[in-house]
Amino acid sequence: MLNPQWLKSFAMLADVGSFTQSADRLGITQAGVSQHIRHLEQQLGPLILRSKRPLELTPAGRALLEYCQQVDRAQRHLALRLSDGDSTCGEVSLISPGSIGLRLYPLLLSLQQQHPDLLIRHRFAPDSEVIDAVLHNRYEMGLVTQKPDDKRLVAEQFAEEPLELVVPATATVSSWQDLEALGYIDHPDGQAMATRLLSRRFPGNPGVRNLPQRGFSNQIGLILEPVARGLGFTVIPKYARLAFARPQQIKVVCNEVLLVDTLWMIHRAEWPLSTRAQRALTWLQQQL
Repeated sequence: MLNPQWLKSFAMLADVGSFTQSADRLGITQAGVSQHIRHLEQQLGPLILRSKRPLELTPAGRALLEYCQQVDRAQRHLALRLSDGDSTCGEVSLISPGSIGLRLYPLLLSLQQQHPDLLIRHRFAPDSEVIDAVLHNRYEMGLVTQKPDDKRLVAEQFAEEPLELVVPATATVSSWQDLEALGYIDHPDGQAMATRLLSRRFPGNPGVRNLPQRGFSNQIGLILEPVARGLGFTVIPKYARLAFARPQQIKVVCNEVLLVDTLWMIHRAEWPLSTRAQRALTWLQQQL
């Protein structure tokens, strides 16, 4: 590993182009700067053309300067991740299912606009991946639809999200036959969601698997696209429907008995959430 002080001297020299000025800015002697550069060149080969004024970097020197810049960015990124004294500075990392994620990510970006020193990192994932990512510290916070029983995790109720039967804006649905005429737009969680909701809306129905399937999408933001075009109906969580860009082209078939899922916020039990994560959670709950 290259000595950090040597790299600091080289980066300063590449910036100002003078051994004397580099030494003055670093608070060391000119001989010290020369010695640092000499040590680097013993390992990496010629880095600067000393006959040029101002100094000119060799190809190896340009590669080393790029490495110095990468090291500097990494150090600043590490400082952001470790800093916890300021709730408006540092990384906020959240992993969640797609539906609630569609709602939360724009809200987190609004928070970042207010506090540009925040760094928002968000990922869509199913429950199993969310739990694994939080347990292995890849994300500080996660949202799941089923409360985990792992003692390494703290799970707190975060929000409630109804499932909705969504049809084209021009459709009229009052019977199972109306659904058969429309056809079903499926998605990865669609069979389970539709079975749960439609069993309440149409008791004794033949089952969603017996409906004509008109399409499938594994992208949460695109599931309602064929519905809006009149190609079928689907069952999705409310926040996915709210995020759709053309709400006038779809409508929700109201159900007398709501089917509501609880969303659980999880994090590691061994240590508290960072102050910036707590601030982000408070912001999200206020907006929701």
